Amino acid sequence: MPMAPLTQLEPPAVTIVNAAGASPIVLTCEHASNFMPAEYNQLGLPVHELTRHIAWDIGMAEVSRRLAARLDAVLFLSGYSRLLIDCNRPIGVPSSIPEISELTAVPGNRNLEAAERQERADRFFWPYQNALATHLDARQQAGRPTLVLSMHSFTPVFKGVARPMHGGVLFRRSQRLGEFLVKALSQVDSPVVANQPYVITDAGDYIVPVHGEARGLDVALLEIRQDLVNDETGIAAWTERLVPAFANCLGAGGF
Repeated sequence: MPMAPLTQLEPPAVTIVNAAGASPIVLTCEHASNFMPAEYNQLGLPVHELTRHIAWDIGMAEVSRRLAARLDAVLFLSGYSRLLIDCNRPIGVPSSIPEISELTAVPGNRNLEAAERQERADRFFWPYQNALATHLDARQQAGRPTLVLSMHSFTPVFKGVARPMHGGVLFRRSQRLGEFLVKALSQVDSPVVANQPYVITDAGDYIVPVHGEARGLDVALLEIRQDLVNDETGIAAWTERLVPAFANCLGAGGF
């Protein structure tokens, strides 16, 4: 069930979709929303900046919802913009509450007092993490097979550097899972590559190290280039591509 909303006009910090899903797969989407409460005054940014990747992962909430339905998997969606606090970053690192995101200064994140940082963590970060942790702990206690897949999208160009790949699978300890997904998703005219456009680090990621690896679970983070999932055609196409790859990985290697 969703957590209680902060007000009637605001979304919950975490929405759990298909909570009773029977699949071993647990889907997460840490940058599902660009919503920002009015009291934050858009962090001093013009409206158009909140439609960009700096505010959320374009396309991934809808792709993730469709995957949850098709795979009968549970899905965790964040409710607020990553600019307020990033649900896939450890508390306290510079990218947790970024003063600069990509090349864009974020005035409302400058010179924050410790109390404000704590309030954002309590309001937006911990409800998401605690809900996911509670679910994963319960699955393990019940002996349920569990595979965590974190869903993200990335920009075609980052700080002036083009990213020609169409997708990436990021992994560390779950090498067999990562390599399987790269192979299953790769197409000649639409390449999916390993550990690009980012690599997993303890300082730069939260879901893979904390919710996956620390529990001894197989875990990977999927990245899709955002211009490929920014409309209905792309969302539908990538959903059809991901469903068999995710479904087949369950029986292909004992994940």
